[in-house]
Amino acid sequence: MKIISTNLGKPTKIIWNSKEVLTGIYKKPTDEPIYLAKNDVINDEISDRKHHGGFYKACYLFSSEQYPYWKNLYPKLDWNWGMFGENLTVSDFDESSVFLGDVYKVGDAVVQVSDYREPCYKLGYKFGDQKVLKQFIEKGFTGTYLSVLEEGFVANNDQFTLIERPDSSLTLAELFHLVYAKEKNQRFLKIAANNKALDPKKRKLLAKHIV
Repeated sequence: MKIISTNLGKPTKIIWNSKEVLTGIYKKPTDEPIYLAKNDVINDEISDRKHHGGFYKACYLFSSEQYPYWKNLYPKLDWNWGMFGENLTVSDFDESSVFLGDVYKVGDAVVQVSDYREPCYKLGYKFGDQKVLKQFIEKGFTGTYLSVLEEGFVANNDQFTLIERPDSSLTLAELFHLVYAKEKNQRFLKIAANNKALDPKKRKLLAKHIV
């Protein structure tokens, strides 16, 4: 995997349900290295810290290979890297071969794969159609949030080097399908509920389905 684009967002005001809302989803590419800190990306706007930022969602990564599919669906949008609100647009990223808890060295930082992305209304607002949320979930390629184990700068063309993989884990694709499946795989539930890379709140929710 390689960083194609580093992206930062500035505070942007939108109107939602007749109320003014601040969002950081409007990210744009930057030619400068960006700094991955423990709870966020420095100089990047995080307006809703209840659902974004923090240790388990410090940085968001999305695959450049997914862009052609969405450009075809929404050709009239002003397309550029960072369109999905990701800090890092990355090539050769595949949710079916990346595991929850994987640890990578990238640039000066060390990061850990911590969770898939659940879209909210702000993505729908940006795309001009809330149906994109359902399409995003049905597509199933959601990118990943990263925890930052060691802070540092990352830049375009930096490579991700896998340095650690959990002995027992599941891929991001398996985790995503597990959460949305009506009949949940009990083995996967136990693995996910005990994987410390995942937010304790989500681990607790998954554990409730274990029988």
